[in-house]
Amino acid sequence: MISNRLEYRLILMGLLLGPLQATAVEKNGFLLDDALIEPADIYEGGPPRDGIPALDDPVFVDAEDGGFIRGHDRVLGLNLNGIAKAYPIRILNYHEVVNDSFDGTPVTVTYCPLCGSGMAFSSVAAGSFKSFGVSGLLYNSDVLLYDRETESLWSQIMGKAVSGPLKGEELTPIALTHTTWKDWQTTHPGTLVLSTKTGHMRNYDRDPYEGYAETSGVMFPLRHTDSRYGAKELVVGVEIDGQFKAYPFRSLPRQQDSLNDKFAGEEISLVYDRQNKSAKVLDSRGKEIPTVILYWFAWAAFHPETQVYEK
Repeated sequence: MISNRLEYRLILMGLLLGPLQATAVEKNGFLLDDALIEPADIYEGGPPRDGIPALDDPVFVDAEDGGFIRGHDRVLGLNLNGIAKAYPIRILNYHEVVNDSFDGTPVTVTYCPLCGSGMAFSSVAAGSFKSFGVSGLLYNSDVLLYDRETESLWSQIMGKAVSGPLKGEELTPIALTHTTWKDWQTTHPGTLVLSTKTGHMRNYDRDPYEGYAETSGVMFPLRHTDSRYGAKELVVGVEIDGQFKAYPFRSLPRQQDSLNDKFAGEEISLVYDRQNKSAKVLDSRGKEIPTVILYWFAWAAFHPETQVYEK
């Protein structure tokens, strides 16, 4: 009888060994037991879930009203359904996700300041519309998004859900341009630009990551490192049929603005602008392939088997 009572009390106290002792792995309110990546490699970046607020009702102004942005400022540019929009990095540094629409086509624009990676995706995933937020979690120093409909976690650079009900589902990438405001405005004179009227009290004139790009340090542990290039070296990352290749800007021919290459059995053309650190990749039919410009450490961490273009 005493033994039975003791066992009962231990169960109530949660001290009895066995299945009742098992605890779920949870960070920022997300369950990670079923994650495709090791939960131990997922780090809390500091802010809680939605501590970095995504923009769900973005306001845009005409280019001539974008006096808050300077010519050399970096932007992500997207031209879709005959509409051109620019998303200044100085705003994305504080929000990282913009849930937007181009004449009825839902698009999610993302930026990770720690990896320097700007990527756009269709907001339709797993067959239905998704609204994305910032989880406050990082993998390989890269932002983990989450969709509010299922609370699945999505890796930006992988473009894939890594935990939750949609684990394994992939996002459809959309080609965008990572360049300077002056360059984007010159090539898209009718562009709109994301306004600083975001509904949030932020000082968009202040860069919270000032000096970060000039250092060799990385703020969070990585699954893989590669010392062939400096950690913050900018590269153009290309993926075709599950194969990966990086084109470091420093290795691109200086007297040219394009080069032809054969990768993953495809004839491709890289059209680039060294001055504005911008580039796009076209297939043999002239169709643009979605790519990403980012720091070398981030590309190598996610793609340790990557090929690298060299002169």
